[in-house]
Amino acid sequence: MFDKVEAFYRPGNIREALRLLQSGKGRARVVAGGTDVAVEADRSIRFLIDITLAGLNYIHRKGNSCAIGATTTMAEMEGSPVIRGLAGGILAQAASTCGSVQIRNMATLGGNLAHGSPAADMATPLLALDAEVVLANRRGRHTAPLDALYSGLRKTLLDQALLVEVVIPIPPRGARWSFQKLGRTAVDISLVNVAAGLQLDSKDRIKWARIALGAVAPTPIRAVNAEKLLLGRTLDEALLEEVCDEVARAVTPITDVRASAEYRRTMSRVLVKRALEACVPQTGCTL
Repeated sequence: MFDKVEAFYRPGNIREALRLLQSGKGRARVVAGGTDVAVEADRSIRFLIDITLAGLNYIHRKGNSCAIGATTTMAEMEGSPVIRGLAGGILAQAASTCGSVQIRNMATLGGNLAHGSPAADMATPLLALDAEVVLANRRGRHTAPLDALYSGLRKTLLDQALLVEVVIPIPPRGARWSFQKLGRTAVDISLVNVAAGLQLDSKDRIKWARIALGAVAPTPIRAVNAEKLLLGRTLDEALLEEVCDEVARAVTPITDVRASAEYRRTMSRVLVKRALEACVPQTGCTL
């Protein structure tokens, strides 16, 4: 699989990892768990840079936000009390769907995002949570919104840069969350996934809403127009249908070996409706 690889490096810090990445001249690949790289078996790779010793495995609160290091594994997020207590545990739930137990013990948050897959299970709830990514290059570090990371299908802003941290602002008090995933099997990648969050006011009107979808466009997306339809209104069947119609217009799925575009569009409606309905009993609103 990696018969063309000439060298394997394990730097002890970010600076050294960046130096190695730059010296690879486009032929180096950063790895941590290596689960995506192993599947791709890209024969153009000549150098592997393992960043698991670079100090990027952590989860902690930072003032009004939560910071997660890039090499934190899915299993560690799934079991973290901090992550399980954040936004109704939506990130822990999403992490628990990322493949088998063996995969979750190896796969990392940074790898899931940096791979650039539109079906990345962690990207959807992180978009709904208004997460930011911290990138490091030879000039230093800078922070960008998560959606700015993706420039197209499997394309990211990580040319000669490392994703070192994900920062999640603590969401509004009282917001309720749901993550929905459809795959061919329990451990398969998503055909469609959806993350949703709602907050109601004292009159059961929606004052804050987030809807994000994966595997239905070249990149994970926020359904911004559908979110706007919810604001200031009471959730009922008519509004749910209106929102789902808008979602169906917003997605641009493809047909591939896993599912047809028509099926993905239909299931986008179904999963968005399920996600919003799942928030309702928690908020006390009734349909």
